[in-house]
Amino acid sequence: MSCTVKNTGKRIGDEVVQLYLRDEISSVTTYVKILRGFERITLQPNEEKEVTFTLSPQDLAIWDKNMKFQVEPGTFKVMIGASSKDIKLEGKFTINK
Repeated sequence: MSCTVKNTGKRIGDEVVQLYLRDEISSVTTYVKILRGFERITLQPNEEKEVTFTLSPQDLAIWDKNMKFQVEPGTFKVMIGASSKDIKLEGKFTINK
């Protein structure tokens, strides 16, 4: 997963880009949003940088009703922003079994 962040201001700025996941359909209740990655970047005025996140199976796994830690098939919502309340970008992907 990657996104481009741009400083549109006139001063040097820092930003913490955060990636959240939501398992949209799972066999057990899960979090609405769970932080799965973040990166702090510094940008000069008008500069842009690409931020890339790599998700592992452990990032997608949940403890199922049998207490087995596994990745279940289904759709995952990806949210990227400055905080959990300031989401700027959303997407989805599907895990098939």
